[in-house]
Amino acid sequence: MNRLLMSSTCSEAQSQVKESMSFLSRMVRFLFWLLVVSWSVALLRRVVGWMLRNAAGNPSQDACGRTILHGEGEARRLVRDPVCGMHVAEEVAIPLREGGELVHFCSLACRDTYAGQARKIAANG
Repeated sequence: MNRLLMSSTCSEAQSQVKESMSFLSRMVRFLFWLLVVSWSVALLRRVVGWMLRNAAGNPSQDACGRTILHGEGEARRLVRDPVCGMHVAEEVAIPLREGGELVHFCSLACRDTYAGQARKIAANG
């Protein structure tokens, strides 16, 4: 009787181990295929995007994704924000005429900071 009881508990334990291993193997298999599918979708998106860019005649990009401009009139003039040092395209920069000089800013906050500093210097000076 003891052996029968031990063998039934052993078989129950073995079946539980098999079920848990089966569950783990299913989870690992699911994660593997999820990874394969996500990489495939990402690769497909890159290939289709590359094909559409080349078909539309848009400027090419280098390995880092930066646009390489070719031809005349495509290059933009960059201006430097005197407050934070950020370079901004002149077309989108916020201009401020200060004493006959045109200064460009990346944001309204930088422009206001610069104007406040100019007032402090003028008051002290």
